Amino acid sequence: MTESNIIQKAVFSPKIKTYILFFVAFFLMISIIGIPLLLIWFLGTGRYMSNRYFENLHCVLTERQLIFSKGAFFKVEKTIPLENIQDLTFLQNPILNLLELKILKIETAGGSNPHGSDMKLIGIIEADAFKKKVLNQREKIIDKPSKEKTRLEDPETIALLREMRDLLKEIKLIKKDK
Repeated sequence: MTESNIIQKAVFSPKIKTYILFFVAFFLMISIIGIPLLLIWFLGTGRYMSNRYFENLHCVLTERQLIFSKGAFFKVEKTIPLENIQDLTFLQNPILNLLELKILKIETAGGSNPHGSDMKLIGIIEADAFKKKVLNQREKIIDKPSKEKTRLEDPETIALLREMRDLLKEIKLIKKDK
């Protein structure tokens, strides 16, 4: 990917680290086995893992796709072609509201993940503007005339198609006469 292809790089809020810290702590707290692990989580493991996750969080909007990577230890990189994007939705909950964060949920055609979205971007700074950029770029791609359409408007192609039509009519008349 060249720098000229990049339209915008998403900037993530450092508040994501706090969100991850409390999000995992919530699930540790509601599980009986996780309650003793809460102390270990808050004394350092949680901060270390949320920092690693934040450092590996990247999202880039290019001319034709959205590229997202994340992960603390196991890294995932996902690329979604813009023409496949069906829906962009914001999700919020009380913790996200408290931290002034939003989740941008991206769903694609074909729904490669039937149990949820294809991508969730948590904590993008100026998420509304990023969403608009993605939608605008998607519209540019979809609105571009295809090569087939421009070929059909070519006078040589139209003349060739008319000639083929006339030949097919002649063949049809010959078959009728037999």
